[in-house]
Amino acid sequence: MGALISLEMISVALKTLRHRKAAFAGAFVALFCAAALVCACGMLLDTGLRGSVAPERYAGAPVIVTGDQFVHQTVRKSEEKAKTKAKQLSEQAWVPASLADRLRRVPGVSRVVTEVSFPAYAAGRRFQGHGWESAALTPYTLRTGRAPKAAGEVVVEAASGLSVGARVPVRTAAGSGTYLVTGVTSQDLPSQDTLFFATAEARRIAGRAGQVGAIGVFPRVDVSEALKDAAAEGRALAYTGDERGTVEFLGAEKARVKLISLGGALGGTSLLVAILVVVGTFALSIQQRQREIALLRAVAATPRQVRGMLGGEALLVGVVAGSLGSAAGVGLGFWLRSRFVALGAMPENLRLVVSPFPMLAALGAAVLAAWAAAYLSARRAVRIRPVEALGEAELPTARVPAGRMVAGLLCAAGGVVLTLVLSTLSTEAASSPLTLLTALVWTVAVSLLGPVIARTATALLGVPLRAARTAGYLAGAGLRATSKRLASVVTPLSLMVALTCTILFVQTTMGHAAQEQATAGTRAEHVLGPHVPSGTAAAVRGLPGVEAVTEVLRTSVRVGLDKYGAQAVTADGLGRTMDLGVVAGSLDGLDDGSVAVSRTAAERLGVSAGAKIRLTLGDGTPAELRVVAIYSRGLGFGDLTLSRALVAGHVDDPLGTVLVAAPSVTRADLERAAPGVGVLDRAQAVEAGAANAEVNYVAMGLIIAFTAIAVVNTIAMSTSSRSRELALLRLIGTTRRQVLRMLSLETLVAVVIAVTLGTGIALITLAAFSTGMTGSVVPHIPPLTYLAVICAAGGLALLATALPARLVLSRRPVEMIGARD
Repeated sequence: MGALISLEMISVALKTLRHRKAAFAGAFVALFCAAALVCACGMLLDTGLRGSVAPERYAGAPVIVTGDQFVHQTVRKSEEKAKTKAKQLSEQAWVPASLADRLRRVPGVSRVVTEVSFPAYAAGRRFQGHGWESAALTPYTLRTGRAPKAAGEVVVEAASGLSVGARVPVRTAAGSGTYLVTGVTSQDLPSQDTLFFATAEARRIAGRAGQVGAIGVFPRVDVSEALKDAAAEGRALAYTGDERGTVEFLGAEKARVKLISLGGALGGTSLLVAILVVVGTFALSIQQRQREIALLRAVAATPRQVRGMLGGEALLVGVVAGSLGSAAGVGLGFWLRSRFVALGAMPENLRLVVSPFPMLAALGAAVLAAWAAAYLSARRAVRIRPVEALGEAELPTARVPAGRMVAGLLCAAGGVVLTLVLSTLSTEAASSPLTLLTALVWTVAVSLLGPVIARTATALLGVPLRAARTAGYLAGAGLRATSKRLASVVTPLSLMVALTCTILFVQTTMGHAAQEQATAGTRAEHVLGPHVPSGTAAAVRGLPGVEAVTEVLRTSVRVGLDKYGAQAVTADGLGRTMDLGVVAGSLDGLDDGSVAVSRTAAERLGVSAGAKIRLTLGDGTPAELRVVAIYSRGLGFGDLTLSRALVAGHVDDPLGTVLVAAPSVTRADLERAAPGVGVLDRAQAVEAGAANAEVNYVAMGLIIAFTAIAVVNTIAMSTSSRSRELALLRLIGTTRRQVLRMLSLETLVAVVIAVTLGTGIALITLAAFSTGMTGSVVPHIPPLTYLAVICAAGGLALLATALPARLVLSRRPVEMIGARD
């Protein structure tokens, strides 16, 4: 019998959908967008989990042996249980050159090729420099010319446009020089520009005596086990197949980790926003059908049958919207990838994984969201007695169900707890996902308590509405009578304002705090860079009028498994070029065996001046350092400050920036002393070093776009469903202009309420975020940006009201009065 009723109700649902296309269009759009977002985010997550990079430079070597690119830590949960965790290093891990000789002695190995790598800058481009010996790893062959033999010779790729005999100025960590092109290769690599130097010259420039970056092994037979044993003795790992791509393109592995966190966070947030929006859309749709549902109850339809009909409608809409949205999500996923590649957050050769799993997950999410939304929205409509249902259909009740009130208060309490927790978090990795969750929980609370908030706000705004005469009186009366409809419009609007402000101003708050600290802490009059060799810094030191020169490198280190941003500086004259805001200890003792720590990092690590810290440098080299100072400007200069002499040999690119304290030296003097190097003043350098938040804006902008669509969707549904009401107003003498003005005033009231609520939610969330991350309770909110957000929300709302209203009013009132709601 249950199955028969289910089939009957699905048949009814099909007929209802056929005759109420407009009523379900809003739910369809919301579910379509939700499915597309979830599918795109799922593709990013899947790429992070299963994506691979094909080798290019190592394509010709069957086996690549190189250093372990991870730092490992064993966590003991009990005496019997222990778990080993690993985190990726930020720089390339090198191996002893003697390992190559050990590998040559492995039976079955016919050839071993070593490689060193280093950055080289020429013609405004970044090249990867290698010794010619490693050309066999690809393999490269010469189209013209010969291999480099002397220190001043190079071989270039065919795509460089250079020919044999050309002279190329090249800047490396060893200094600047002009090199003669002796050969041009037949091959080009699509993802990297390459320069080949003579083998001895390449090793000199790399500056890693007794070490190599990678070793290519050419075996005659399968020697995998023997290679693993030999590599393990040199603390190295052997890679084959596409694994070679992960060690060739270290950025791809970092991008995969980023995609996992970004895809998971964005997908989870999208799903929560989708549920909130879809529930609101279905609630509005069911409000508009109260008379129909009441009549069904009056003619003996049971609550179960009505629930089955509504559930059947939701499932049908969910399946169609989810299927189409999932297909659109594939295209959205490729668009996201293209933007991330353009912004440098994802390498071009990290292929996007396309599988059925994200599409199936998006379809399931759409169907589940539709069913849950219909079930939650229809609870009261199917529970009350038929007589009550008919009464509420004609005169909607203002009473909010007790369950909804309790749920709203619980969500508000949850928002308070999350806000307090957020205010204690001082790392971006911990605070970022919680920030949006906090804003969403507050928005859910506002949604549940919406009718109460709407009634209160309408009462307060009633006086100014009456000043608008006829239109104002009608708007006030309509808003007082239909607080639920007003609440359904306010919810997506407040969600849009809250999420947009939170997403935008989290970035501005962090950027402003970092820039403020960098401005206050930079004492040098000039900054040279980027990519300045040490030789250039030495030449600048010799200029008359130069008081101090500080060389700066940027890297990251790990304390345990936790990652910390770090700067490495030359200590001589540091106080004249940089003020870190020391609050304990002194920077005078900074050397190769010591470290200065930001106050935030010191609190996390539980250290003070004089304590010891064990850390892992970017290439995996362990170090134990003594804390000589604690400073306050960690956002502007990094959590740790190390000696440049300690770090320079453990980074991929030792060419950094140079701070110059020289009040009497002009920019032209510095440009002559450092030809080919950029010279900036203090303000320009601080602005150039500002963090780039475009990746976050692109990712989270999709959620903002989704909420904007939901705003237009909901308001258009609400306005279109009032055709009989508007026709009645026209029949009793209200002019078309007065009706349009009434609707505009109602929308403006909704905008005022939503902007107030959304701004309040964003301020609470941002204040907590700012307290934890910057130490200040006041977030940075650019006034013009905030005004643009408010104007966009108001403009969208008014547009979504005006267009369907004009369409409805274009028909004769007599025709509209008999139309369906």
